[in-house]
Amino acid sequence: MRHKSFTLCATALCFAIALGAQQKKGDLGFTDTPILPGQKWHVHDPDRPHPHVVTPGKEPGAAPSDAVVLFDGKDLSKWAQHSKGADSAKIVDAQWKVENGYFEVVPGTGDLFTRERFGDCQLHVEWAELAGVSGTSQARGNSGVLLMSRYEIQVLDPYNNPTYADGQASAIYGQFPPLVNPGRKPGEWQTYDIVFESPRFEGERLLKPAVFTVFFNGVLVHNHKEPIGAMVYRQVAKYTPHDPEEPLMLQEHHDHVRYRNIWIRRLAGYDLPEK
Repeated sequence: MRHKSFTLCATALCFAIALGAQQKKGDLGFTDTPILPGQKWHVHDPDRPHPHVVTPGKEPGAAPSDAVVLFDGKDLSKWAQHSKGADSAKIVDAQWKVENGYFEVVPGTGDLFTRERFGDCQLHVEWAELAGVSGTSQARGNSGVLLMSRYEIQVLDPYNNPTYADGQASAIYGQFPPLVNPGRKPGEWQTYDIVFESPRFEGERLLKPAVFTVFFNGVLVHNHKEPIGAMVYRQVAKYTPHDPEEPLMLQEHHDHVRYRNIWIRRLAGYDLPEK
């Protein structure tokens, strides 16, 4: 019995040592595990590429290290406008007013466009209506954030301002109202965090529609929502082929609206390469 007990203990010890060695080896993954469905990788595959390292902002709403900062509170050098008049194709410096860490729409100057072009992206925008905003419905602090200069998330006073549902603040304009209205009072800063997937075309044919996921003041208002086309007024939207990347646009709609802390992250290229 003593000999048998010693044999069992030795066997258990060997097993424990082997298990410990396997676990230590498995710290970096395994190659003897099943292949994940629809992928090339083993479960816990040690050869699978790792995500890029990105440093987050120091405080909520601050730009991460891989973001393009479109407005840092100082100037509008990342933005431009189309000239008014006959030579409307001419690009001119942005004319909206910069002061106190924000910039404000100057009615009559035209829409603002980024000098860079973007496709799939994550966008952070902060905006505010003036504390003494006047008017009603669509004439109450109207502006808009247009991805690819076409697909609009509405900017409008959201506080006690009745209007049509698909035109209120954070609506995909003319198409889908937000799930809820978490808007603050005029004079307070509002925040949009937008994840946008651009549409895909093959010639004149739409292969894949655009997709919006939008948070308004930290509250989800569009969950993987597909717009039915580019923004249009009093008509049914439709898609028209365009380039894979286009400028981001802020709309001038005759009203004074303020913007600050705008940054964007390109998402194309973050799909990790397969070996």
